[in-house]
Amino acid sequence: MVGPANVQLMNIEGFRDLLAPDGQVVLAEAAASDVGESGLLATASRLRERYPADLVAAALTQVRLRERGRAKFGADAARMYFTPAGLEQSTRASVAKHRAKRFATYLPPAGRVLELGCGIGADLIARTREGVASVGVELDPLTAEVAAANLTVFALNGPASIRQGDATEQDPTGFAAVFADPGRRTARGRVFDPRSYEPPLDTILDLAGRVPAACVKVAPGIPHEALWGDAAAVRGPVEAEWVSVAGEVKEAALWLGELAGDVGRRATLISGDADPVVETLTPVPGLGDPQVRGWGRYLYEPDGAVIRAHLVAEVAARLGGGLADPQIAYVTGDALLPTPFATAYEIEDVLPFSVKRLRAELRRREVGVLTVKKRGSAVDVDRLRRDLGFARKAPRGAPEMTLVLTRVGRDPIALLAHPARV
Repeated sequence: MVGPANVQLMNIEGFRDLLAPDGQVVLAEAAASDVGESGLLATASRLRERYPADLVAAALTQVRLRERGRAKFGADAARMYFTPAGLEQSTRASVAKHRAKRFATYLPPAGRVLELGCGIGADLIARTREGVASVGVELDPLTAEVAAANLTVFALNGPASIRQGDATEQDPTGFAAVFADPGRRTARGRVFDPRSYEPPLDTILDLAGRVPAACVKVAPGIPHEALWGDAAAVRGPVEAEWVSVAGEVKEAALWLGELAGDVGRRATLISGDADPVVETLTPVPGLGDPQVRGWGRYLYEPDGAVIRAHLVAEVAARLGGGLADPQIAYVTGDALLPTPFATAYEIEDVLPFSVKRLRAELRRREVGVLTVKKRGSAVDVDRLRRDLGFARKAPRGAPEMTLVLTRVGRDPIALLAHPARV
């Protein structure tokens, strides 16, 4: 039975029934019904009066997954098929489109891509739409059938196809490139050690090394020493790209061989889904470390992708600013300048950290809504909010303030600021 707060796990037989003509009728009727928290049970009861309970459950599960999928796939989600895990782990459409464009640009016109771990087919669809033929391999039988159904939905079966099988047993001979998205989750949560990926990163790199080009998705927190230096797992040309969507780091990708560009690392910021805007930051040769200086009028918080790619110095140079502490990725400057690579705040006060003093200052300013940010601080934010008297919901229209907790050297610092707009 479909509960009001979740979706039901599917099996292959139930999914195949859903793809059959009778299943499509139930799916269409479910899509036109109320499947929200308040109406789901009534809709399920009404549909079960005329259709098998398992088919109704599969249809309602799919409709609810499609609703959730809109955040990643926009209007396409209404036609796609998902599994709960497949949706959670799938690449956002705007990111897949950005990545697909590089395959289309760098690979020869007839070059095919072997995708290892294709999931529900998000990247496969994006590449095919860009004119790149691909074969997707997926270990899980149900997920493989879901991916194949998505290719059918968008009439992409010709240039793209699905194999159900083990990625480590594939022969990449004859392909122009390999794309791999190894599993980075277990029952215990996210996996950060590349050796614990499924398959392990070394195994994927070995397969990728047998073709002229490759792209491998990795966790955004992958240490730089795993990519460059004597202990690096990667051999040959590599470009690491950290991707942020709407200010949140979503993933990192390694571009290898003929897909590697002229730089070793880059930060890519994507905004918008239907017609995404892409901004890219790369290293400036010979730039060196940013200057260390006192607090200016403005604080700039670099995007997470910029920090992961070690490109804070490039942002500081663009802004004519520096760092108050050489180890903390907060840029400060005297001018308010536009940049997509950092969020600007106007600093109103710089105080030594003291709960008592902060409480008094916030009360004096009659602050009702407090946003707390921190970097280089060990303060428990939830406890601090309670200590400052911000545990309850503020009244509508109350004055707002941003509190930034950081340090300069060993000295803890509190900045009172508010968002600045150019």
